[in-house]
Amino acid sequence: MTIRMQHRSARWLTAGAVLAIGALALTSCGRNDGGGGSGPQSGDAIDDSPAGGTVEVWAMGNEGEVLDQLAERFEEDNPDVDIEVTAVPWESAHDRIATAIAGGETPDVTMLGSTWVGEFASTGAFEPTPDGLVDESSFFEGSWQTSVVDDVAYGVPWYVDTRVLYYRTDLAEAAGVEPPATWDEYTAFAQGLQSAGAQWGVSLPPGGFDSWQYVTPLAWQAGGDILNEDGTEFTFDTPEWEEAFTFYSSFFEQGISEPVRLETGEIEQEFIDGNVGAFFSGPFHVSLLQEQGGPEFADKFGVAMVPGDASRTSFTGGGNLAVFEDTDNRDASWKFVRWLSQPETQVAWYDISTDLPSVQEAWDDPTFAEDPYLSVFGDQLQDSKAPPAIPTWAQVSSVIDQELEKVTRGDTTPQEAVATIQQQADSIGTGQ
Repeated sequence: MTIRMQHRSARWLTAGAVLAIGALALTSCGRNDGGGGSGPQSGDAIDDSPAGGTVEVWAMGNEGEVLDQLAERFEEDNPDVDIEVTAVPWESAHDRIATAIAGGETPDVTMLGSTWVGEFASTGAFEPTPDGLVDESSFFEGSWQTSVVDDVAYGVPWYVDTRVLYYRTDLAEAAGVEPPATWDEYTAFAQGLQSAGAQWGVSLPPGGFDSWQYVTPLAWQAGGDILNEDGTEFTFDTPEWEEAFTFYSSFFEQGISEPVRLETGEIEQEFIDGNVGAFFSGPFHVSLLQEQGGPEFADKFGVAMVPGDASRTSFTGGGNLAVFEDTDNRDASWKFVRWLSQPETQVAWYDISTDLPSVQEAWDDPTFAEDPYLSVFGDQLQDSKAPPAIPTWAQVSSVIDQELEKVTRGDTTPQEAVATIQQQADSIGTGQ
């Protein structure tokens, strides 16, 4: 179990890392001829007959290591099908997919980091999701949108991750504070944890790699967004983004958050030791803290929805499944993807992988509904969001990372930072 959780925590970070490394690699290897057609069209509907033939699936990280266990159940129900799973390390996954597309040597199905869809879909490598394959409304809205590019769905969300607030319940009780619902309460809550003994009230990355995942929800909560309504222009140089940067940097200016980034492997021990009173993370940290803190620590921490003002929107990530346009076994590939999207399958998958279901109905199962930690993640997923599925997001988000670090160091102002982000994002473009 410990190994599994470490893989999951690494995945949260590396999905963005490999995207950043290879973001430019696909600009010359798209397979879309750019003709003047009416745009991507979904193929014939998928029937309910048993699946047959061989389906080659690429899955990353822990998912690739344990998917065989679940696929066996699909093979039992479909005796004529053979699901062949290839486990691909996260750190090489992006480039491997890019190379496969360029060389025309793709599998039938691949797992994708949720922020990869826009980039890879722009190559024309994926088949649009067949009409009627799944019910779009059965998924969390923020999760479903990670599969949509220019109003066309490519594949389906397989599992979801979102961030919530982890906090020391014993320190909160000693300080007489409750989990915060608003920004003002958030600041007072973190200061209260410090007054009860924590050196740092909340741990936040002071900029750098993937710190956009922490400040962007603040912009959403303030009523801002990344693109305008028609998705044609970036909207960073706005009062909402300036407010988000100002509020984020206030935790460093007031000495509430440490000026050094704590990575996975460090944050757990600092939290268990009481040096850090709170931090934001995904569901994998529940098991990590229970294992590393021991039985006596179970009652010393809790989770809560992220605080906000206009909304309490959090960042959502996860993994999607897509079928390649060049698949040799289209129907069976989509049938496998559809089966993986069924509520009962997603509950079974959680037992194997601890991946959270992307389908809302699965959350009615007592496994999630009656768990004091997981139920909070279910609530948070009702108000969670992903960045737009555009091919250039890796480049744009790295600019946010850089400017946020300058702000938290005091090298630039929030107003100057969002203006710089806007200028550079406009120069990069949306890639659409």
